[in-house]
Amino acid sequence: MLDKLQAIEDKCCELENMISDPSVMANMTEWQKHTRAHAKLIPVVTKFREYKKVLEGLANTREMLKDELDAELKEMAEAEEKELKAEQAVLQDELRILLLPRDPNDDKSVIVEIRGGAGGDEAALFAGDLFRMYTHYAESKGWRTELLDANAPDLGGFKEVIFVVDGDGAYSRLKYESGVHRVQRVPTTEASGRIHTSTVTVAVLPEAEEVDIDINPTDLKIDTYRASGAGGQHINKTESAVRITHLPTGTVVTCQDQKSQLKNREQAMRVLRARILEMAQEEQHASVAEERKSQVGTGDRSERIRTYNFPQGRVTDHRIGLTLHKLDFVLNGDLDELLDALITAEQSMRLKQAE
Repeated sequence: MLDKLQAIEDKCCELENMISDPSVMANMTEWQKHTRAHAKLIPVVTKFREYKKVLEGLANTREMLKDELDAELKEMAEAEEKELKAEQAVLQDELRILLLPRDPNDDKSVIVEIRGGAGGDEAALFAGDLFRMYTHYAESKGWRTELLDANAPDLGGFKEVIFVVDGDGAYSRLKYESGVHRVQRVPTTEASGRIHTSTVTVAVLPEAEEVDIDINPTDLKIDTYRASGAGGQHINKTESAVRITHLPTGTVVTCQDQKSQLKNREQAMRVLRARILEMAQEEQHASVAEERKSQVGTGDRSERIRTYNFPQGRVTDHRIGLTLHKLDFVLNGDLDELLDALITAEQSMRLKQAE
């Protein structure tokens, strides 16, 4: 491990020299590429330098213990050695985590699809709650959100809503949200006060660039039609809605949220690329699917991952058995405690697999 870490530190120093070189700075594309590469290495190098200082401290303390010390000095040196050993063990674990292979999609922005499941109107209302939860979380991280398409029933919420979360590392955190979210509460329309259980499906897809996935235009069937739902006179007069079918896979994407047919087509293509990329990656990883299963689940949309219980004010993530009695905070976008626990569980599992 030390040889690998030293090689990373050497590469980091090399990149530091390059990004301060005037000839490299003159080429903005090249400079930005080296700057991004350098930024990715900094967390590992910083931790490695801490680790080397601890090793140096241990070596010095052990040298002291070889000398003839009086009882008080020896006791102090032994206590210091014990502390440094504990710090060394912690840093070793942190470095192992930093050296784990990264998900190539972690730096990508995401397309989030939320759909009401079992529960009819109540499911649609909760889909609206989840949409607000994710947009508030994105705001807290400084990420930008953009609505791509929505199907909103008269009673409120969404039968389906698709939106982009654009920001560094969005996928690295939001990918844990894929699956079935269950809500238990008394609907506003329930006169008897009986608790209902409804479900909402969330899919989090890394946004695919054109370079990530090659879609042949001849494989696309594109239909236009008049958008439905609220929207005023524009809705009735123009065929702005777009439906794109990817013939080889049968994937269908519709978009009608924008007034411009061209804009709806662009938005639909963003969703289509993300879905096809996800299908390609799932196929690629199918042979190791069992190995990928862990405490944090498979990410399968059919898997129930979390329950939001309103009467008891609690949220339970079933993948790691974590219950938080802070439902209001979570629904207001305070997701870090949940997501940090899921990330820690996955890292622990991957470390065990790497041993």
